[in-house]
Amino acid sequence: MGVSGCGKSAVAQSLAAQSGIPCLDGDFLHPRHNVDKMAAGDALDDNDRLPWLQALNDAAYAMLRTNTTSLMVCSALKKRYRDMLRHGNSGLHFIFLNGSHDVIKERLRKRKGHYFREDMLDSQFRDLEMPSIDEKDIVIINIERPLEQVVAECINKIQGS
Repeated sequence: MGVSGCGKSAVAQSLAAQSGIPCLDGDFLHPRHNVDKMAAGDALDDNDRLPWLQALNDAAYAMLRTNTTSLMVCSALKKRYRDMLRHGNSGLHFIFLNGSHDVIKERLRKRKGHYFREDMLDSQFRDLEMPSIDEKDIVIINIERPLEQVVAECINKIQGS
């Protein structure tokens, strides 16, 4: 989980490749309306996210039933979004890829071929609700270092859970 540009997809793809863990990028579950809205440079609102979150919850349920460990990439910016994903999925855990606005903005500038535009980053940070102390199913990973180090820490946390 984390804001766009924090490395969710890159970390998950590397994790899946190194450890053989199945992976689903939640961006593929966005309804067409959401993709078109983001491609036009407009931020999603809670109404836009609701069907996407339900699809993610269903996908998490299916993945938890068929795999000991699996990965699903999604932003899960607000606590209520995370609570929706948790509903009926007691084995769900989150890895929060946390980084500064400046570092993530620079990464977005370099990213090609993705519909998320750099100017939408501010809305992502506005929507982000940092995990609270009672969200014990969230591990926070600092992304302000090389990808290999972030992935290694994620692997250690997954194997320790």
